[in-house]
Amino acid sequence: MPDNRVVRVRRAEEGVAAASLRAGIARIQAELEVTPGFPVEVEEAAAKAAADPRMPDLDRTEIPFVTIDPPGSMDLDQALHLERDGDGFVVHYAIADVAAFVTPGDPVDVEAHRRGETLYGADSTVPLHPPVLSEDAASLLPDQIRPALLWTIRVDATAEGTDVSVERARVRSTARLDYETAQRAIDDGSAAESLRLLAELGPLRLQREAARGGVSLPLPDQQVDVSDDVWELEYRSLLPVEEWNAQLSLLTGFGAASLMVYARVGLLRTLPPPDPRDVRRLHRTARALHVDWPAEQLYPDFIRSLDPRRPNHAAMVNACTRLLRGSGYVGFDGAVPAEPQHAALASEYAHVTAPLRRLGDRYAGEICVALCAGTAVPAWVLDQLPSLPGVLQGAAQRAHRYESAILDLVEAGVLKDRVGERFSGVVVDLDEEQPTRGVVTVQDPAVEAPVTATGDLPLGKDVVVELVRADVTAGQVEFRLA
Repeated sequence: MPDNRVVRVRRAEEGVAAASLRAGIARIQAELEVTPGFPVEVEEAAAKAAADPRMPDLDRTEIPFVTIDPPGSMDLDQALHLERDGDGFVVHYAIADVAAFVTPGDPVDVEAHRRGETLYGADSTVPLHPPVLSEDAASLLPDQIRPALLWTIRVDATAEGTDVSVERARVRSTARLDYETAQRAIDDGSAAESLRLLAELGPLRLQREAARGGVSLPLPDQQVDVSDDVWELEYRSLLPVEEWNAQLSLLTGFGAASLMVYARVGLLRTLPPPDPRDVRRLHRTARALHVDWPAEQLYPDFIRSLDPRRPNHAAMVNACTRLLRGSGYVGFDGAVPAEPQHAALASEYAHVTAPLRRLGDRYAGEICVALCAGTAVPAWVLDQLPSLPGVLQGAAQRAHRYESAILDLVEAGVLKDRVGERFSGVVVDLDEEQPTRGVVTVQDPAVEAPVTATGDLPLGKDVVVELVRADVTAGQVEFRLA
């Protein structure tokens, strides 16, 4: 389940705007002390591992897997294949086996613990692992035999998972699809049976999610065009295949969590119930964005009612990431945690499907492989379980800061020529100690930024604000109550 908002560059022609964007990204990386590059010893260790992976004996290269990712993606964690099973389905989900390349305590492993997860934003990536692994040897690229954790999940006619197992296997993807290509093939009838079944199973899984009271945010990407000295920011409409694909990842995470909870050893992704204050703030944001939210409608039903193809609804979905605050990880060995659930998903859940991009997935996947094989969980995994949640939480917070800073940078670029203009908005939050300071949401462009006033700000009220600052160099935007 995605937790953060990501801005991607759709077009960056050389000019003042592109130079400002790249300078801003470099500033953000320096401030957060992150870098796309790796120390020499890490690169050398990664290259050596790439040349000599630990390949499993089981050969499942006959399964015609495909990957579905954003255009141009090279760090391909997941490959899928679906087939019928009576009136149900069998889902084969191959996940890149990072442990086939990384040895506990080696330079790549140590650096991965320092980074925690891949950082995304604009046209720059700060990867968890060196590209020789994440974009080449360990990536599930087409027509390449790769070591993988092969999940096999049986699903009945109602899309309820009935059996789950995972084992190491050699796999081979037959095609690297982007979302538009996959959706077009499904829509025009040219898709292979596996993709046609995804179009059946995906909606059924979404129905099950609604029935149990869960919700997964259909977070749209924001795309920025920079040309000459002009910045343009817009939301990219989500395609149905993206949500269906995400449902397979969630299905696998639920299955992994069930294995670990039953065995009383594992690593779960958790989330407490939402703070009522955050829900009230979101009601105010909905007003600011002119999105109807009846008072009696529960937030999961409201989120499902949103259409991310509409710009104000897409902005509302992004605002709802506030409900994911408090998400964390819990490691356990011997007793199930007191609060094991992920409240938004209304179930126990584990991250296991993106080990090229998230450190914790390698550990959770390793636990599940051992449980399914009936072998002991490796000591290197158990040794890290007490401290790993803190490492992962710190990495998630850093990713949030990174992606938020890049969004702030882009918003400043979009607004840089509009200082002095007035905008309609709603004050959605107040500084508890200084009620003259708060946060305003404006609809066009859909921006959330600090606002000040000479007196107390009117929380939840329609206001007119003046843009007083849009500093691309600092990545800051500020409004003042007009």
